[in-house]
Amino acid sequence: MTVASSAGTTAAGIWDRLTGTQPAPELWLVAVTAVVALALVAPRPLWRMSRNAVTIAHEGGHGLVAVLTGRRLDGIRLHSDTSGLTVSRGRPTGLGMILTAAAGYTAPSLLGLGGAALLGAHRITLLLWAATALLLVMLVMIRNAYGALTVVVTGGTFLLVSWLAPAEVQALFAYGVVWFLLLGGVRPVFELQAKRRHGGAPDSDADQLGRLTHLHPVVWLIMFHVVTLCSLIGGGRWLLGL
Repeated sequence: MTVASSAGTTAAGIWDRLTGTQPAPELWLVAVTAVVALALVAPRPLWRMSRNAVTIAHEGGHGLVAVLTGRRLDGIRLHSDTSGLTVSRGRPTGLGMILTAAAGYTAPSLLGLGGAALLGAHRITLLLWAATALLLVMLVMIRNAYGALTVVVTGGTFLLVSWLAPAEVQALFAYGVVWFLLLGGVRPVFELQAKRRHGGAPDSDADQLGRLTHLHPVVWLIMFHVVTLCSLIGGGRWLLGL
């Protein structure tokens, strides 16, 4: 009887913690997390390392949409040069393939926008645990050692912060992560645009979408820009309480 009661109390406590609200940091601390995130995105040396996290979101977006549209996800690979590859099987054309191809460059920003909405509602714990769960699901589909290591380290960081760190640290970490996704989602689209201008990336997501839809790849680049920049503006407003 005692064990059952304790288990029930623990389960209730976890549920309350997951569904409850937590206080947001002061506005100046939110601004500091934005500056830290920008410092990880803007300078090229730091970006070469931090971009791995954006690649996780990029390839995870491909994989998630592939599954949601009825395609069979064969696996995901993450590489040390911050590139990645998601392989799915199904019809080589059609809406499912178009949505899957379009999900990569938009995923980090849309995840950041969703995270900003949760933080705007003071759901800090829910955000951290949801991110951990998504990384755990993604780990199952990773097919190379470097990719597995990257996801394990990232997921482990989320888990440790959400379970062991004080509430104030959890809040700052959550805000920093969301700012990073919002800011980090913008830069790869500009990098892709620059590569295509110099004749690079002939098989990029934009070019694949161009072949699938018979629209010029620049149309898709513009769409990527619209999604990422609008997500940054909208998410930023939520984070700053505007």
